[in-house]
Amino acid sequence: MQRLLNRRTTMMAGIVAALAVVTACTPTEAPKPIATSGVEPTGAVELWHFFTDREAKALDETLTKFKAKYPKVTLTVKGGQDDAKVTTAIGAGTGPDVAISYSTDIVGKFCAAGAWVDLNPYVQRDGVDLNAIPQVARSYTEFRGKRCTMPFLADAYGFYFNKGMFAEAGLTEAPKTLAELSEMAKKLTKRSADGTIERAGFLPLFGFYENSPSHFAPMVGAKWLNDDGTSAIGSDPAWKELLTWQKELVDWYGYDKLEKFRASLGDEWSADNAFHKGKVAMVVDGEWRMAFLKDQAPNVEFGVATLPVNKAERAGAGYISGNVIGVSRTARNPEAAWALIKFLTTETDSIVDLSNGIRNVPTTTAALTSPRLTADPAFKVFLDIFANPNSGTTPPSAIGPGYQETFSEFLQGWQSGTRKDLSAGLADVDVRVNKMIKLAG
Repeated sequence: MQRLLNRRTTMMAGIVAALAVVTACTPTEAPKPIATSGVEPTGAVELWHFFTDREAKALDETLTKFKAKYPKVTLTVKGGQDDAKVTTAIGAGTGPDVAISYSTDIVGKFCAAGAWVDLNPYVQRDGVDLNAIPQVARSYTEFRGKRCTMPFLADAYGFYFNKGMFAEAGLTEAPKTLAELSEMAKKLTKRSADGTIERAGFLPLFGFYENSPSHFAPMVGAKWLNDDGTSAIGSDPAWKELLTWQKELVDWYGYDKLEKFRASLGDEWSADNAFHKGKVAMVVDGEWRMAFLKDQAPNVEFGVATLPVNKAERAGAGYISGNVIGVSRTARNPEAAWALIKFLTTETDSIVDLSNGIRNVPTTTAALTSPRLTADPAFKVFLDIFANPNSGTTPPSAIGPGYQETFSEFLQGWQSGTRKDLSAGLADVDVRVNKMIKLAG
């Protein structure tokens, strides 16, 4: 019942290293379409994905329909495969035909390094209408004109709160602003006589569960990259506003006390999740958390809302990301691989079935508006976040998530108090990121 990893913040160093192997060891020519439109795919095709348990079962049920539609294709599926394993296998020439990644952050690197092939020839040959995919999902599945992935469901990040704790504190609705979030966090926090945190209203540390700068950025509209691809972190005042707010709340709790409290909390993807257990009253999380709560903590009465923001005009904003799927450079049957991708990412019934089973956001307009889509009021909050023009994502880069990792390194020092000069620290992040971008060409 759990995902293997925090999709965007773990194992990236291994992935980047493995991509270097892919670049060095794979041929310069990627597989091209090998059949004309309308010819039935045949042969064996292998799919690797990272899903496990409930989510893997939902995918398997949809794949049964693919097998029925293409009886001449023999499909092999391997679950529980993270990005590092996939990338290493591709570099060794033993990768799958098709792979699903949990992170959009690697798209720029995968496209640039050639780990996954450009799907544009297939898209153009088969007349796939990319305008049927919302712009934000189109933006994170291509890089510099190369479409090496298609969107496999999306994630929208919103805000969860414990209704019972809110009622106990006399609160009736989720915070709409960062100032309200701080005020409510303090009101909902419980401490022992010696100041030890017993329950956090909101745990503001970066690195806790889904607390990453990418997920918080839409709260203030912070910008990652300039139009020329260089770092905008040091020059965008929105980052200073966000980090100043975050550090003030960290200091109110006490960094050492927060770290001690965090160390006592359960794993994010288990039934011991801190929100499940009532150890935190409010969290930033994706739409999938509702399915985990239903499965692992059915007695928790919770509410969902959009993220608190710094300005009223940003209301409704959230972070958008998702899973991506592509054809491996070493694919042995690229034509059947493309047929599988097209089935999973462009056919409305398939997308709706996957969304209903995995509880992620559909990535085509037709699926988003399908009467078959299970969209209760809580899930609709995330559909609205996905559609909100203030919502944003992390832009693809030739260094993959390198700019986020570099920023996160600084944030560890910032929140602990060992890095005190915010302006100088952000400027240094720019310098380091731009050196990486220059080396990547």
